[in-house]
Amino acid sequence: QVQLVESGGGLVQPGGSLRLSCAASRSMYTINAMGWYRQAPGEQRELVASITSGGSTKYADSVKGRFTISRDNAQSTMYLQMNSLKPEDTAVYYCYGDFELRRYWGQGTQVTVSS
Repeated sequence: QVQLVESGGGLVQPGGSLRLSCAASRSMYTINAMGWYRQAPGEQRELVASITSGGSTKYADSVKGRFTISRDNAQSTMYLQMNSLKPEDTAVYYCYGDFELRRYWGQGTQVTVSS
């Protein structure tokens, strides 16, 4: 099994930055793809960014050029650097990790972009 714990959410003004972290309970060398989803009130959960064990990344069109996903396998932590934040980025952000054919989820962290 894998436990994932997000941190780094909060309230930020439009144009600001936040860095989300997702700490894994086991070595990330054993975890395959990882990524971030988000869910705004009344909306479906959407994929924000993903990263393979080899470091290949994909992004939603809405965040390309603003968000950067990365993983530090030695520290068992994945990151989502979010720059130039917009009010429409407001959501609960969830990290996930694929381990032994199962997908594990974190509990979510709230990101609110507002002036």
